[in-house]
Amino acid sequence: MTTSVPPGSRTLVAGVGNIFLGDDGFGVEVARRLAQEELPPEVAVADIGIRGVHLAYQLLDGYDTLVIVDATARGSEPGTLYLIDAGAPGDRPASEGVPLDGHRMSPDAVLALLDTLCAGTGATPPRRTLVVGCEPACIDEAIGLSPQVDAAVPEAVRMVTDLVRKEAAV
Repeated sequence: MTTSVPPGSRTLVAGVGNIFLGDDGFGVEVARRLAQEELPPEVAVADIGIRGVHLAYQLLDGYDTLVIVDATARGSEPGTLYLIDAGAPGDRPASEGVPLDGHRMSPDAVLALLDTLCAGTGATPPRRTLVVGCEPACIDEAIGLSPQVDAAVPEAVRMVTDLVRKEAAV
């Protein structure tokens, strides 16, 4: 699912994760719910799932801001939400040593691939990358989110909606 955006779009919200690994499907669920929200016309919402290579190539179409929504283990209580500024392209670590696996690409790997693609094509990567993450309770084989992560989804939708409205106003 990708919502239609007019030419000159500025923000891409990418829900990433594997719906067959429990809470890893957090980003996909948030993207599904965001697709039902009224967002500024320059905002696209995409259910990327595990298609990280697709995300890197989609970003070559020219977005000012990327908001990645993903399960993010940082050691807090399950369901805790994080807003992480992943920095501008020049602020990120070099792409050497970042494993590129078409089926298991972390946001770091997607951004490393994007930097490589931009260098080769002359395209411009997003000037700003943000991550809205949620502490998972369980990422074992299972379909469906844990109660803690499921309860965090509406607040994550609100966070992303607020973020993209602020970006659209800039």
